[in-house]
Order: sequence, then C-alpha cells, then structure tokens
Amino acid sequence: MKLLIYSHYFAPSIGGVETIVMSLARGLAELRAENGAQEFEITLVTKTSREDFDDSALPFLVVRRPSFWQLTRLVRGADVVHIAGPALEPVALGLLLRKRVVIEHHGFQVICPTGQLLIESRGEPCPGHFMAGKRAECWKCDPALGWFVSRRLWLLTFVRRYLSKRVAANIMPTSWLGDQLGLPRATTIHHGLVQIESMQKDAMQETRVPVIAFQGRLVSTKGGRVLLDAAKILRDQGMEFSLVFIGDGPERANLEALAKQEPLLGRVRFTGKLTPSELEAELERASVVVVPSLGGEVFGLVVAENMLRGIPVVASDLGSFAEVMGEGGITFRVGDAVELGSKLWDLLQLSSGIQKLAEDGRRRAETQFSSRSMIAKHRNAYRRLSAE
Repeated sequence: MKLLIYSHYFAPSIGGVETIVMSLARGLAELRAENGAQEFEITLVTKTSREDFDDSALPFLVVRRPSFWQLTRLVRGADVVHIAGPALEPVALGLLLRKRVVIEHHGFQVICPTGQLLIESRGEPCPGHFMAGKRAECWKCDPALGWFVSRRLWLLTFVRRYLSKRVAANIMPTSWLGDQLGLPRATTIHHGLVQIESMQKDAMQETRVPVIAFQGRLVSTKGGRVLLDAAKILRDQGMEFSLVFIGDGPERANLEALAKQEPLLGRVRFTGKLTPSELEAELERASVVVVPSLGGEVFGLVVAENMLRGIPVVASDLGSFAEVMGEGGITFRVGDAVELGSKLWDLLQLSSGIQKLAEDGRRRAETQFSSRSMIAKHRNAYRRLSAE
C-alpha cells in the first residue's frame, strides 16, 4: 500500500508531533508481509527544512518543502493520505482527488482559531467560545495577533472543520479530545511511546534534597510561572528542594528573572535544550516531574514518558492529562499554585507514596501506550479504508 504521511513539522524540528510522526513512519516502514515485502511504501512530506539532518538514514522517503504541483502528484499517487493535523492544502487536495484521507488531530484547530483552546490574554482555558458562536471572544483572545490575523484564523477554523467532517477518518490521541472536537468517523488511538528504561531510585537518593523537574518548551501556556509560585509556597513552609527547568523557549528570560528573587534565589536551575543522554541523566535525579500546562494539550507526551521512566508525575487536571494518567499520577486544578504546592508537599514528605505512584505510573504507561499497539491500530485503520 502506498501511504503518504504529511506533517508540517518534522525532524530536525523537535516537538510532540514530530516525535509521534517519526515513530509512526518508522514502525510502519518496518512491517513486512508474509513474503517479506514491505506492507507500506511510505513517503513523508513536510514543510520543515532538512538543515543537517540525514534523511537517507530513514527507512522511508522524505520530501521537503514541495511545490503545489509536486504535492499534487504525490497525493494522486497515494492509496491513503495521512495528515498530522488539519493542514488545508493536503486535505483539500486529497478530497478533490478522491483519496482516502485520514487526519490525526494534534490540536484544537477545528474548534479554536488559535488551536490552543486557551484564552491567551488571560492564560486561562477557553470554555469553547468558537463552538458557542461567541465571535467577539475569539477575535480578542490574543491581542498580539491584531485585527486582520484574528479574523483570518477565525474564518479558517470554519474551513478546517468543514473539511475534517468529510475525510474518511479522524484519529484522536485521547477520547477526551474526540469529545471536544465532535467530528464524525472518529476513533481513538493513543500515542505509542518509544521504550525508555525505568529509572531505579537508590535508597540514598531518597534521603537527599528533593528535585522537582519541569520538562518542556518554556512558553506561557506550559505554566512555568504557576510552578514557580508553588515553589515559593513550599519555601515559605520551610521545605528544602531544588527546582530544574529542562527546555528552552521565549519565556525563559522572564522565568529566570522570577527565579532570582527570594525565596527561590539559588534553588532554581535552567538547563536549556539537552541531548537525549543529557536529558536522561537530568531526569534520573528528579524526585517528581511537574507538568503545569494551562491548555493546548491533547495527550501529554511528557506525562506519559515520565510515567514510563518510573518518575512520579503531578500535572494540571486538563482532560487529556487525566485520561493519560488514570490512577498513575496526581492532578491539581489548572493554574492553581496553592493546590499544586499542597500536592507537592504531601507527596515529597512521604517516600512510600512516591514509590507507589512511580510504580503505578510505570505500569499504566507500559500497558496503555505501547508503540507496537499504536502502529498496529494505524495499520488496521489504513487496511479497512483501502478495502472500502
């Protein structure tokens, strides 16, 4: 079967979408029929420049920054077109050429003009203004966008929703997202995790000063300020700890300025971007990983991956996080630094509680989010569509 995978972002760009698309394409390319032939002839199309990335090392063809006519030829030659997110051009081409189009949704672009389901001006989760017809609320959601851009994004949301209702299948990484988007022919396929070694904490580590870790892009929607406010509360209560921010982004300078104030002075580190080996070494020292996102999350790879590592996770109670963690993590109200501080205090005071949470989280991640299961479910979906 000829499968075209379209992802606007791809390696060497780093992010959740890029990680999942790479894992899916690799896994499908490795599948073999009984006669030893590849089950899928995969072409991956992206708008991301190659830079110094070696495309030839991948087990599938990569086409970067194609022209409109080149993309048209690629879509025409495919049996199934898989699109990571409702990108207008490939979706429209696929439907016009009467192809079996599959959209895997990695955001809220069909129900929110900014795709974040977040009121940017206030840093609060959006209750669903677009679907409720509250146009003015969408137009003033992010003042930085300006008059023209805000209305253009609002109009494009109608187009994306119209097209998504007409594709052969809509794939959701969580059932919660499927409920939010409300699209026909929807199915849930959880993201699969690349195998990560569980981190065994030694007895001496339990006696050291706890390390609270944040992992992700340093942008306002990830809730870094909420974590700093919770850390101040812990210090005011007399708790000793260190806090590390793993990642980089436009919010870093602001967070660093806040971290240099008392009572956090000297207790917060910023690592910037790390190599995979550096990341594992840093997380091995972590007592807990906090994911305080304010919105924009449809799955939560950081949540699931650290559960798989055997690190306790405390995350905001977004619907996607709650579904991924189940009983394998702790949640707090979105944006509530006081409750986050309370949950961290209770957890870090009890080493047996940390150990149990780590074990429960690892067990859930191993059983619910395997890469093999993700690939198998995608293969079955493509086969079903091809047969139809």
